[in-house]
Amino acid sequence: MTAGGLRRLRQPPAADGERCEICAEPLGERHGHVVNLESRALLCTCPPCHLLFTQDGAGRGRFRAVPDRHLHTRDFRMSAADWEDLQIPVRMAFFFYNSALGRDVAFYPSPGGATESQLPLDTWERVLAANPVMAGVRPDVEALLVDRCADDRFACHLVPIDACYELVGIVRLHWRGFAGGQEAWEAIDDYFAALRERGREVVPEEAGDG
Repeated sequence: MTAGGLRRLRQPPAADGERCEICAEPLGERHGHVVNLESRALLCTCPPCHLLFTQDGAGRGRFRAVPDRHLHTRDFRMSAADWEDLQIPVRMAFFFYNSALGRDVAFYPSPGGATESQLPLDTWERVLAANPVMAGVRPDVEALLVDRCADDRFACHLVPIDACYELVGIVRLHWRGFAGGQEAWEAIDDYFAALRERGREVVPEEAGDG
């Protein structure tokens, strides 16, 4: 899968109103998303359509609703060596299971969009095994968003997949030059602060399926 196969998140509705991409009903500014598992597109959906695709096998298994679960931990068990093994050249990346490919994939935000990293599965499997508190990520529609902190600790957020592409959009909008610039990093820090406020913090002793 390439980043080009993933549709960008929609902007707020235009003056004539945005419509559900399943049934064409009008949408409000805040609405749900459904993943097309074949094209990897994110579709904007009304509440009834979103609810429909929460059921396994709905739409002949082609579509899956993106849930609204947010968890985070400041004690993600990962080392700087693990991060280097994962070949992530920036401070943050998100990881999810792609059921069409039958494996985990990794992307990181860049000024050009979501960039795929070739994920060494043995390293990532070792990291997952060390962090059972973050187990149970739902294939295709949830991701682990990992943020490498200044002191080489790692924070991890279990988020809906559309939240990852919100971050990609922030980077594309605000990034300037090689290092990004103050405006970009302030926007990124605000994004992570909002995730922490929205989600529930978990600790290593807790079960991972929320």
